[in-house]
Amino acid sequence: MAQLLTMVVQRLALGLLTLFVVSLIIFLGVELLPGDLAEAILGQAATPDTVAAFRKELKLDLPPHERYFDWLFGILQGDLGRSLANKREISELMGARLGNTLFLAALAAVIAVPLAVFLGILAALYRNSIFDRAINIVTLTSISFPEFFIAYILILFLAVNAGWFPSIANVSGELPFWERVYRCILPALTLTLVCVAHMMRMTRAAIINLLASPYIEMANLKGLKRARIIMRHALPNALAPIINVVVINLAYLVVGVVIVEVVFVYPGMGQLLVDSVSKRDIPVVQSSSLFFAVAYILLNLFADLMAIVTNPRLLHPR
Repeated sequence: MAQLLTMVVQRLALGLLTLFVVSLIIFLGVELLPGDLAEAILGQAATPDTVAAFRKELKLDLPPHERYFDWLFGILQGDLGRSLANKREISELMGARLGNTLFLAALAAVIAVPLAVFLGILAALYRNSIFDRAINIVTLTSISFPEFFIAYILILFLAVNAGWFPSIANVSGELPFWERVYRCILPALTLTLVCVAHMMRMTRAAIINLLASPYIEMANLKGLKRARIIMRHALPNALAPIINVVVINLAYLVVGVVIVEVVFVYPGMGQLLVDSVSKRDIPVVQSSSLFFAVAYILLNLFADLMAIVTNPRLLHPR
């Protein structure tokens, strides 16, 4: 237990250091955007005095390092600032969008994780068969295409031609649960097709790797059915790498939804980030980018912890 706590503290410290570096990169990336922010917001008709007053209001007249530490200390105190576009609190803007993004990610995970594990087990059970090769070809093909391409293909066939699902995922908090699920099916399927290959192939590889173990050979010699050997003996010992890749893909589902949300006009964090970039709403861009970084770092830490819980030998790599 002490070793596990030590590992958690070490990973948290490394995560905080990574987050500090990421926040610095985010701030520098925003600073390097071409043009003057005040002029871009006020327009060409603004007088020099108006631009100067607006720059002072936004603290753009201060040196970059002062603005960076002012922004960083504000975040540490829970103050994300206000949006330049509508003067609303950024925490309020992100709160509504965050729920939508997590709902979409959860729906995609509910579809993708059981499907990937099931296909991985079947691929290991029928190794080198036509089914195994077909599954590998389909999943590798789906992961080879960018998200927007898969999204437009699904819209074309399932929304335009078949008319089964809406092409725009317009959701709100007032919608009934199943109506919300129905409107989110296409973006959830897009995310599923993109990430299911990683989980399926890791499940297959982990199980096949264990099939050569002595205890599996003993189970074969006892005459046990191959399906029972995989489900009762191989799968529990293969959980560590499977859980690790599943959680990492869950991190992708949370932070990799930007393109999918834009294609389906889904009101989530990704759409908020893109809208804020187009409006030059820099505080919202910084806060949204930092949220994605925090989510990815925490989910990677959770993946390490779950891998160790399922396989304590990872605490003693030697």
